[in-house]
This record gives sequence, structure tokens and C-alpha cells, in this order.
Amino acid sequence: MYGFFNAAIKLQSGYTAGIITSFYLSNNQVYEGWHDEVDMEFLGTITGEPIKLQTNVYGNGTGDGTGMQGREQHFHLWFDPTATFHNYSILWSPHQILFLVDDIPIRRFPRVRALGPKYPSKPMSVYATIWDASDWATDGGKYKANYTYEPFYATYTNFKLRGCQKKRCSHALDSLIPPKPNKQFRESLKFVRENYMVYDYCQDLQRYPNRLPECPSLKRW
Repeated sequence: MYGFFNAAIKLQSGYTAGIITSFYLSNNQVYEGWHDEVDMEFLGTITGEPIKLQTNVYGNGTGDGTGMQGREQHFHLWFDPTATFHNYSILWSPHQILFLVDDIPIRRFPRVRALGPKYPSKPMSVYATIWDASDWATDGGKYKANYTYEPFYATYTNFKLRGCQKKRCSHALDSLIPPKPNKQFRESLKFVRENYMVYDYCQDLQRYPNRLPECPSLKRW
């Protein structure tokens, strides 16, 4: 129940379109249909194009019956993730979810009132997977997985899994990164958002013509 989770990952180079490499938290096998999930997913790409890192949050799965409401943000990275290992981290607390790359915060998802039960708050397990998502992963499904390039692989190391029980967890996690970020932390988030973020669900009016209710509260993040 809550915790800090890290893996150092080195991705495969070359043609990986349609293939997703992931490090994430989920309880789908326990709460099927209303599960929670916190994702870091690398969206495969064609040769010569940058790899996108997708971050995503689900709370209570399908929720209102209209399908899973993803809360994705996509980032280009400031380095080549296929050249060497880099650390990718998720901090999940009662107050906030933080996504970090090499200890640099790239996204903060605070527990705002508008989220209600959509904030992940049921126990989750940690997963690392590689799978075929040809129908959407690369340019909306334009480029598919090509199995002449198999095997598809990634290398994981430096696992740090610091889970904790709910009643004991808040203080321990807040000591890592306080729930109210300081000026340096806010400036770091702003810099990444302005220079490396390439998609934000709160700005996708085609998908969500009526923005999800928490978006106004999250605007500064």
C-alpha cells in the first residue's frame, strides 16, 4: 500500500514500432473492471525516431462505464534510452504520485478533491512487461510491430521496491519528497513540461471535449 519503486532500464534500439516496454503498478488481477494502475511505458518507434515515455494513471478502472479514462502524458527524453541504463521511478503516496527519470521529476499527479475515487488507493503489485500494442502505440497505430526484428527485449536492473502499509507510509514517503513541492522542484517540473512533454490528456479536446474534472486543478503541474 503506497511506496517508492525504481528500475534502471536499457531499451532496445532500432525498429520497435508497436512494442511497449513498461514498468508499472497495477491490481488488475484482483480488482478486474475497477482496478488502479500507475504506468511508465515506452512507446516503440521506427528507426531514427525518438522513443516516447508515456506516464498514465488509472483509478477505479472503468469507473463511470464509458471506458477506461486514461490520464496520459507523453515525454521525449533528453538522452537516448537505448544507449545505456537510466533510472525510472514511481513514488506513490496518499498525497501524490510522482514520476521521476534519473531522480529528476517529470510529472506530479496530486490527490486533488476533484479526483474523488479516481485516485489509486488500493494495494498494487509491481510489473515489468513487453507487449504488442500495434493498434495504438506508435503514431496512433500507423506503424505496427514487425516480427522480422524480433526478439524484442529490454534489460532491467537496480530495482528499488520500498512498499509500506497505509498507516505507516505517509511520513516515510513524505521524507523523500514532501507533498508540497519547493521552488526548485516546481521549476524542474515546469522545465520538463515546457521542453519535453509532447502530449497532455488535459489538452486533448478531441478525446475529452469536456475536460476531466481534475484538469483545472492540475493546470500548474
